[in-house]
Amino acid sequence: MSKKQVTVSLLKSLSPLDGLKAENLQALMKKTSVQEVGGGRYLFKEGDAAKRTIYVLTGAVELRTDSKVVRVIEGGSDEAKHPLAPMLPRKVSARARSKVEYISIDSDLLDVMLTWDQTGSYEVNELRADETPEGDDWMTTLLQTKAFHKIPPANIQAIFMRMEKIQYKAGDIVIKQGDEGDFFYAITDGRCAVTRETPLNKDGIKLAELRVGDTFGEEALISEAKRNATVTMLTDGSLMRLKKEDFNRLLNEPMLEWIDYDKALEIIGDGGKWLDVRLPSEFDNFHQEAAINIPLYFIRLKLKTLDPEIRYVVCCDTGRRSSAGAYILSERGFNVYVLRGGLTMSGAPDESD
Repeated sequence: MSKKQVTVSLLKSLSPLDGLKAENLQALMKKTSVQEVGGGRYLFKEGDAAKRTIYVLTGAVELRTDSKVVRVIEGGSDEAKHPLAPMLPRKVSARARSKVEYISIDSDLLDVMLTWDQTGSYEVNELRADETPEGDDWMTTLLQTKAFHKIPPANIQAIFMRMEKIQYKAGDIVIKQGDEGDFFYAITDGRCAVTRETPLNKDGIKLAELRVGDTFGEEALISEAKRNATVTMLTDGSLMRLKKEDFNRLLNEPMLEWIDYDKALEIIGDGGKWLDVRLPSEFDNFHQEAAINIPLYFIRLKLKTLDPEIRYVVCCDTGRRSSAGAYILSERGFNVYVLRGGLTMSGAPDESD
């Protein structure tokens, strides 16, 4: 039997992938492939902490603790539309009963995309207004870089808003080895060459070629050191740049109060409320008892439904979306806390327990 191809429609049938915008679904499709495992083999074992979001497409998977089968997930079922045992470290093992087809997605990448899609990306549409038809690609590509995984979610939108577009001609020097660092750059159109001058080669040795979505310049800003290479335009193109002071400020986490699961239960027991900012399909799959569900993209619209006198513990799967939601609420005077590690890593009860 031929393997299934990963398509946008397949990804969109899964939760929470159904909440992603078209360009991010396209990006995930290119990075995802259908994998197979034979009967009796394990997709993962109890205690596994790899940040992978796994969906069963065909076949049957047993969720097991020791020799006990806790649950069986059949490909194509409603349960299979949700990630397989997402709690980390895994509280169960996943063993294939027969041949199983599944997909595995980088959880950090998925979470960054969900957070960006739901924190008001419409507010940076002006950055795209005069771009080429491929203008969206650089933002989607940038969100996939590991550097952006480290940026506090509440600040991602602000970074895009503060970026300035600069046009360059082929041969223009963007940064020069030995200069002071002043900007962080992202390529939106064209290609650049990275070269480094050595005592034996004054013309510079070519180290790399950079394309749309690639970034450079952050090392000198973080370390306060001088530029360690020269970047030159190989073609006409455009870059988005961010000032050093903005870069350094926006890499810092906003002032939020993070709490563990036990402290969260104390607050709930004392009259506080869980505020779950995941998508409704994620919430319906499992959630904390008596939790309120307001998806992150609705937070600004639903402020009047929240009581400023109540303490809210904001939660999501990992803490990334909840920190963005908590930042929005704290700026507006609400008394909020963020569940450290989210529901998948905090010690919250597993839906398969």
